Amino acid sequence: MNASASIDQLERMVRDLRIEYERFFNGALELPPEALRTEIQVELRRLRNANLKGVEDNFRLSNLEAKLNSLNELSGRRIRAQEEGRGAFARPEPRVRHDPQRGVVLDGAAEPAAVEALYQRLHQSSGNRPRFDLDSFRSYLDRQLGAIREKTGARRVVFRIAEEEGKMKLKARPLLDDREG
Repeated sequence: MNASASIDQLERMVRDLRIEYERFFNGALELPPEALRTEIQVELRRLRNANLKGVEDNFRLSNLEAKLNSLNELSGRRIRAQEEGRGAFARPEPRVRHDPQRGVVLDGAAEPAAVEALYQRLHQSSGNRPRFDLDSFRSYLDRQLGAIREKTGARRVVFRIAEEEGKMKLKARPLLDDREG
């Protein structure tokens, strides 16, 4: 393969590397494309040592080397920012489905995961064992839910755990308007 064809191939590889890095930063690839980057660097070194005779080939190779260096520097910064969890490149934290501090909406029968989240948060700060088990807590929530519905006519109720006077307490609020919550 002549030098010009090798440089054309290297140009395609650098373009592919840029695409692979974008796929990595968008979450489509699990790991950065290090194998392709290493392959490009080896090929670049080989072409540099080949003592290209044409001015045009030397210029194209220098241009590709600058593009690769720029891409390596940019992707390195983005990877560091992602690892440190900062900037626009940080991956978002997974959302907690049931947040007992902000509130858990119960509509109909109490969902087991929601009840357990409330139960765990209620007993999280207390160093001693809970005074009641999860099933008793679920029955208590069902009774409270029924009483609040009967009293207010609300179909949905928000339960949350709040700290008052150093103790965790269960708070309830009816959702009278379906737009709330």
